[in-house]
Amino acid sequence: MVSINVGVLHYVLDHIYGACMHRTKLSTPFFSRGWGGTKLELFESMLKQLFPGSVSQNWPPNMVQPIWKQLWESKNACLKEGIFRTPCDEQLINALPPESHIARIALLTPKSVPPHKMACVVHLAGTGDHTYERRLRLGGPLLKENIATMVLESPFYGNRRPKLQRGAKLLCVSDLLLLGRATIEEARSLLHWLDVEGGFGKMGICGLSMGGVHAAMVGSLHPTPIATLPFLAPHSAVVAFCEGVLKHATAWDALREDAEKAGMTLEEVRERLRMVLSLTDVTRFPIPKSPESVILVAATNDGYIPKDSVLELQKAWPGSEVRWVTGGHVSSFIIHFDSFRRAIVDALNRLPWREPHIL
Repeated sequence: MVSINVGVLHYVLDHIYGACMHRTKLSTPFFSRGWGGTKLELFESMLKQLFPGSVSQNWPPNMVQPIWKQLWESKNACLKEGIFRTPCDEQLINALPPESHIARIALLTPKSVPPHKMACVVHLAGTGDHTYERRLRLGGPLLKENIATMVLESPFYGNRRPKLQRGAKLLCVSDLLLLGRATIEEARSLLHWLDVEGGFGKMGICGLSMGGVHAAMVGSLHPTPIATLPFLAPHSAVVAFCEGVLKHATAWDALREDAEKAGMTLEEVRERLRMVLSLTDVTRFPIPKSPESVILVAATNDGYIPKDSVLELQKAWPGSEVRWVTGGHVSSFIIHFDSFRRAIVDALNRLPWREPHIL
């Protein structure tokens, strides 16, 4: 009888999925149009502004005022959609594709519960998550815990996707940095809205994969304690695009052809990408105000995100917790929603309730 290592099967599944999605001619690779020219230099400087020393100058963020419409209402819950102009500064807005200027959110809340007695968690998109559906499925069962779910449609995704972009395959390296910076600014403004306008008693930020990296950054930069929940997330985009399965989805030849330095070798191109993406290293960000309310959920056999990357972030944020689920990157997306929900509940339970705003 042949013994099968289930963990290995999960890891192999990640690579099979990656091969089908990223190593065939059927799919456009990431960064097929190169580095992004002068935009790349602009975004590198913008990301550096997020680091300690200037963080305190960036709060409060620009306030957003979503225009709401109700999608449906039941006996126990209400789902509405809001739109607002991205709160990014004009320099960043001018660099965004026009399709990304208007942001969209969905807000799922329990009924008959005052805001100061419920929590709300902002869910950020993982790579390829163009709709609200998956994240609403994750947050829906939390209604019975009086936890609301806010879902942000990312720049470059869904209705905000540029016309020339196919699926989630960003055209330039600069687009990845721009997506990240705009997502961070929008999420920070939404948390500010939930606090000042929404009056929620507790708040949190979570995300899967790429969304987990962005969630970690937002949680790090928030000036008050919030629950921070990176799911299946690396500590840096370097891990995803230079070391994990996605390295097979990167247009290395296009990057080499677009390199400023003529005759750059493939290895030099890889090193340059590592250097650029090192700006997304979350371990360089401040420790969150409530590290005990940081719970990282990671997979034991993740073909995209190695264990060392997860542990590196935990080490940088003393007091944070790592929980391991059995599976790979792809399978854990499918079978471990209950583990993600449990982490959300537990992280929020470690926060005190805030006093309601007095008008």
